[in-house]
Amino acid sequence: MATFRLQSYSSPPLPFRSPPSTLLHHIPPPRNRTFNSFFTRLKMSTPENRTVLGCGMAAVDFLVAVDSYPKPDDKIRSTSFQVQGGGNAGNALTCAARLGLSPRIISKIADDSQGKGILEELEADGVDTSFMVVSKGGHSTFSYVIVDSQAKTRTCIYTPGYPPMIPEDLSKSNLSSALDDARLVYFDGVLQETELLSALVVAQEAHRRNIPIVIDAESKRERVDDLLNLATYVVCSARFPQAWTEAPSVPDALVSVLLKLPNIKFVIVTLGEDGCLMLQRAEAEDFQSEEIDVDDLFEKMKQSVDADATSPTCVSSDIAKLHAKGIGTVSGKLLLGTAEKIPPSELVDTTGAGDAFIGAVLYALCANMPAEKMLTFASQVAGIGCRALGARAGLPHLTDPRLRPFSVNDPPKAATLL
Repeated sequence: MATFRLQSYSSPPLPFRSPPSTLLHHIPPPRNRTFNSFFTRLKMSTPENRTVLGCGMAAVDFLVAVDSYPKPDDKIRSTSFQVQGGGNAGNALTCAARLGLSPRIISKIADDSQGKGILEELEADGVDTSFMVVSKGGHSTFSYVIVDSQAKTRTCIYTPGYPPMIPEDLSKSNLSSALDDARLVYFDGVLQETELLSALVVAQEAHRRNIPIVIDAESKRERVDDLLNLATYVVCSARFPQAWTEAPSVPDALVSVLLKLPNIKFVIVTLGEDGCLMLQRAEAEDFQSEEIDVDDLFEKMKQSVDADATSPTCVSSDIAKLHAKGIGTVSGKLLLGTAEKIPPSELVDTTGAGDAFIGAVLYALCANMPAEKMLTFASQVAGIGCRALGARAGLPHLTDPRLRPFSVNDPPKAATLL
């Protein structure tokens, strides 16, 4: 049996035994450090180019917490109420801004009170709203969110804004300026049909400029394929991979995604409290590598997860030829990330956890984090955000003590994803 290591980003590697073809990465609780040492480490890990462009929904969320979800015709009293910014793109870019990036957003709102609030909140967090489209009349996007404090679930009732964005809303000069110096372009997964057409205009220009594209794939819809064909990286919801590929399992579906989209470098599926699963394409075909059934590998990796760990961990396979029965084979490695085990007394609301994960992925890509560190970092950021009501109230800044283990730079030889 091969010997592997339990690697920490804040302490020297320790010996560890695990099944063949896996490597476990664990982020321990942060140690006490002096402020000056921590500040130096953060300064060292700040991305040189911090500009990212996001295209998608910016909204207002009306959030109520209740002791338990109401039954039909019930009248109940809320335990708390908040109004705050929402929308996939708005949340993800707010997260990215708090982590130290310089995000720009392309979205459409109305000139109503909700639209003004959307702009003010994004600007307060450092998101550049100068490329937002503001319509005269209509209404901005909003959602009602019911948070069940007992079951730890949330129910969203979403009302799209009107009028929706159309390609004519984007002038060539504004689009050019929005893309200038962008390190990444990100598209969220809830765009409507005409908004997808607008997003395609942005994506095609980004592709022409060789700017990497991150797609948040949430549901199978018309024209999503056109956007995915331009993607460099795909992060998707739990249901999307199998719905889009019709594969029998999630690992099989990820193999299918890489075969269908030959230009993407990785695909990640977020699995809620079960963490996340990532398939990263090998940079070069290794004809000597072993062919492994991807479902069998996934089961072995699940067995090697540290069940006692409360902070996020990541189990990574070696690079291999990963085979999905009846689908095909890709050369790459599979990575299984665990979610933070949040004590029930601290878990408040999971609204926007996936958006926080993507915001952290955007930061990790700009900071050239290796894949194992990126998954644990993104899971930690998402977990921190679940400790407050709403998608944004709990989002951390990079100076949050709970993110200290990730401030240490990796060795120069560490593989990067951009």
